[in-house]
Amino acid sequence: MSSLLNESDLHHENAVVWLENPDNLDYVRQALDKTTRRRGKPRYERDGRMVGYTELESHTEADPDSGLHLRRVFFLLPHDRDADPDGPYHEGAPGEAVDPSTIEPKRVGDKTPRSQRGLTATADAAN
Repeated sequence: MSSLLNESDLHHENAVVWLENPDNLDYVRQALDKTTRRRGKPRYERDGRMVGYTELESHTEADPDSGLHLRRVFFLLPHDRDADPDGPYHEGAPGEAVDPSTIEPKRVGDKTPRSQRGLTATADAAN
């Protein structure tokens, strides 16, 4: 099951760039942001922190009306599980959250037992 984005929105993605090691994160939030560039770290204007982003293919054209490109950004908010393990997402995850290990260019990413219940649930399921 994917989270809120359609793969048709991602067909120009070329690479995923991680600013933090995604192996250490149960989930990341994902959103499409409008940016002026196809590559490089985009501006980030949310609470929390950006943990990754996508880069687009070199031939990707900007939206003719706005002159901007849609790029995926991966982020976490201060109340997310990595920073507040006993907080509101001790179990469960926000709607836009997916398991970072399932993210690839042109692919939305999936909700998994790890993203929904954390690494301990994944370890318990393996035993």
